[in-house]
Amino acid sequence: MTAGHTLNVEQLSLGYRDRTVIEALDLTVPPGRITAIVGANACGKSTLLRSMTRLLAPRAGHVLLDGKAVHKIPPKELARTLGLLPQSPIAPEGITVADLVSRGRHPHQRVLARWSREDDRAVAAALDATSTAELADRSVDELSGGQRQRVWIAMALAQQTDVLLLDEPTTFLDVSHQVEVLDLLTDLNATRGTTIVMVLHDLNMAARYADHLIALAEGRLHAAGEPAQVLTEDTVRAVFGLDSRIITDPTSDKPLMLPLGRHHVNTPDRP
Repeated sequence: MTAGHTLNVEQLSLGYRDRTVIEALDLTVPPGRITAIVGANACGKSTLLRSMTRLLAPRAGHVLLDGKAVHKIPPKELARTLGLLPQSPIAPEGITVADLVSRGRHPHQRVLARWSREDDRAVAAALDATSTAELADRSVDELSGGQRQRVWIAMALAQQTDVLLLDEPTTFLDVSHQVEVLDLLTDLNATRGTTIVMVLHDLNMAARYADHLIALAEGRLHAAGEPAQVLTEDTVRAVFGLDSRIITDPTSDKPLMLPLGRHHVNTPDRP
């Protein structure tokens, strides 16, 4: 199991040009746990993840990894501890699956050092874990959206960081592969103690797989805590503008959100 790293956000403000996306945000990511960030479109979820990996400089405040501002940590040093799978990444033209996944080992390479057996093992394990080993010699350009997403996840796994941030890791995946990927991340957390932070649109998947939920609304923290504390009818209404009913998932004992359309709100029982 890896040692837990602390990841905190203090009075963080982020934006693009004249638009503020995140304002005065404070939050703590529980070390060694799985955290899911949820919220409506354009509420700042992806922007927050980009700032956590120093891809976006804050207008104010700090992102702190083990008490040190991430924007002051050298990029390669940071990448040995904290990895990011961004939304809709772009692969170099013509690159093979094996070569792309191998790039996850770059933070561990030293000047003039040769590729090692440890690197081989890490890449092979990542390909096996994501069921992409049979695609190793194929060009990434030839793959379906779901296959490509699993290859990108394999690259993130090959990086073998203690903290892993994923922006919509189930994008383009059918339901069975969504479950496979989330099960894989759960296994990674359980066996290595990897701290995982992921943005998910599916509230029920987030509640089922996460130990900790963070709900953002218009760039501010609306609620944070265990799924049963955060996924409530009031939170769903406040964050998504949606009426719902929350029941207990019979397979996981986690909260399960049932959305109510306008034809289902206060509708009398039909005969």
